[in-house]
Amino acid sequence: MPSHLYIIIGAYGSGKSEYSIHLARRFKTQGLDVVLADLDVVNPYFRSREMQDDFIQEGIDIIAPEGEYKHSDLPMISPRVKGAIHNKAKTVILDVGGDPAGCRTLGRFEEPIKTRGYNMLYIVNTMRPFTSTPEEIISMKEALEATSRLKITEIICNTNLMEETTAEIVLKGIKIVDQAAELSGLPFKTYLVLNKYEKIVPDNLGGKKREVMAYNLKKPWELFVAKGIC
Repeated sequence: MPSHLYIIIGAYGSGKSEYSIHLARRFKTQGLDVVLADLDVVNPYFRSREMQDDFIQEGIDIIAPEGEYKHSDLPMISPRVKGAIHNKAKTVILDVGGDPAGCRTLGRFEEPIKTRGYNMLYIVNTMRPFTSTPEEIISMKEALEATSRLKITEIICNTNLMEETTAEIVLKGIKIVDQAAELSGLPFKTYLVLNKYEKIVPDNLGGKKREVMAYNLKKPWELFVAKGIC
C-alpha cells in the first residue's frame, strides 16, 4: 500500500468500521501519526467514533461529530477532514458509510483525495445481503465507485457469521470474493478473522493471507448492558 491515505468502504455489516479501527492501531504501532475520520452517516451503530475515548488515550486522532451530535446519523462532516487529507505528514483513514448514499460524503473531498493519491479498500462479507454472490459484489462495487467518483483499489474478504463462524464458511466466502476479483480485475490478497476465531480459521485459506483483528465495536444491546440500562 504505497499511499498514506486509506478509504475503507463496504456494504452495511461488512465490518469496515472494525477494520478501520484495526488499521489505525496497526499503523500507530508502526510509529505513524494516525488520523481516523468517521464519515459514516448511514449506520447509527458499529461506528468508529465509538472508539474516541480509547483513541485519545492511545494517541490516535479521531475526527467525528462531538457532543450532542456524536450519535447522529446526519451528514455533519467536520472541516478537519479536508485538512487531514491535505496533511501528508499524517496517515489518514476514512471510514465511509456502508452504501452508495454514504459514499456521497466522499464527493466533496474528491479533488484533494485524487491529488494526494489513495487506496480504497472494499470490505466484503458474503454472508450479508447485496454482496453474497460475485455479481452482487461487482454491482455494489460499481455503485460505490459511481457515487464516490473514486476507484476501488483492492478487495478484502471479511466473511463471517460471528459466533457461528467456521473455516468452511470463511473459505466459501473467499472463493466467492476471488471470483468477483477475477471478473473485476481487482487485487484480492487478504481475508479478515476476529481474534476469538483465529484458532478455528487458519492462515492461507484459498491461498490468501489471514489478517487477525480484535473485536472492538459492541452490539447495541451490549452497549445497553454496559451502561446498566438493562
